[in-house]
Amino acid sequence: MLLEGEGIDEIMIELYKALDAEGAVNTGTRGDMKEKLGVFFRITNPRARISRSQDRGKPFSALGELLWYLAGLNTLDFIKAYIPDYADDAENGVLAGAYGPRIHAMRGSINQLENVTALLRKNQPSKRAVIQLYDAADNDVYHKEIPCTTALQFLIREGRLHMSVTMRSNDAYKGLPHDVFCFTMLQEMMASRLGVELGNYLHYAASMHVYDESMEAMKRYIHEGHQKTIEMPPMPGGDPFPLTGRLMDAEAELRSGITIEAVKVFDDPYWADIVRLLQVFWATKKEDAPGFEDLDALKGEFHHEVYRTFLERRRKIRLIRNAGKKTSGEDCDVADKNR
Repeated sequence: MLLEGEGIDEIMIELYKALDAEGAVNTGTRGDMKEKLGVFFRITNPRARISRSQDRGKPFSALGELLWYLAGLNTLDFIKAYIPDYADDAENGVLAGAYGPRIHAMRGSINQLENVTALLRKNQPSKRAVIQLYDAADNDVYHKEIPCTTALQFLIREGRLHMSVTMRSNDAYKGLPHDVFCFTMLQEMMASRLGVELGNYLHYAASMHVYDESMEAMKRYIHEGHQKTIEMPPMPGGDPFPLTGRLMDAEAELRSGITIEAVKVFDDPYWADIVRLLQVFWATKKEDAPGFEDLDALKGEFHHEVYRTFLERRRKIRLIRNAGKKTSGEDCDVADKNR
């Protein structure tokens, strides 16, 4: 199956229709599902990485997962606040298949991100710029959770950085919105580091599927109809990876309840807005939502308009949740369960 679209919603609407109408019934690790084998799609504007849908737009939990990758972590303690479902697969507080250590310290010492950067700086046309996430050892010892993504490949062509992702398994409903967000952010960070333009995002899944528990929600997305494409603003130039430490420090302060000002963390409006997304998440995380009074001020502080819609959605969802009504998707911080 081949799909192409400017952003994630153009892909998901056609993918979900196909899974609903043509998906083969099968049983996976997490239960009964509908599945299509060999799904490939191309996103021509990777900045259009956040869905406009009421249920599929997931910038808050996806941002938490991205930071988990960038910091090279595999611990449940950090990620469970953003994605509680990871607790089901943790072993002694660790996720064996976490991507962060494999990106930054594969087999204990191989920093694949730095190796790929050095390779492309030396030889831009190279076809060897591959980060391997799935390892032969993953089939040697049983773990509850292993990587769903097999490899990330970066290709510079005509001054543009394209990214190709291959996956052995991809949950189209819960996993895909996170995968596209995290990987296209990584793609844009690499493009900025290398001083080239952002290219296409290419994604191949051997098994693209949706579990029965998500079928009704997927159908609701289909009935919403096609969403107007929106995009995040362009990332500023320079190498963004050294900023990970400051982002993690800001996240730690917000997690502990400390009030911070995004403009004091970053004077660049792009990265200050990323901090503000974390502020929104932690202001609305607890059941009593102690930070709700701060949301109006935060809304006014966002430099880029695109994020204000997601703040309002988050506010509405948390108010509903605090009133005791059932919600779904981002409402419950449910995310990547690709297996």
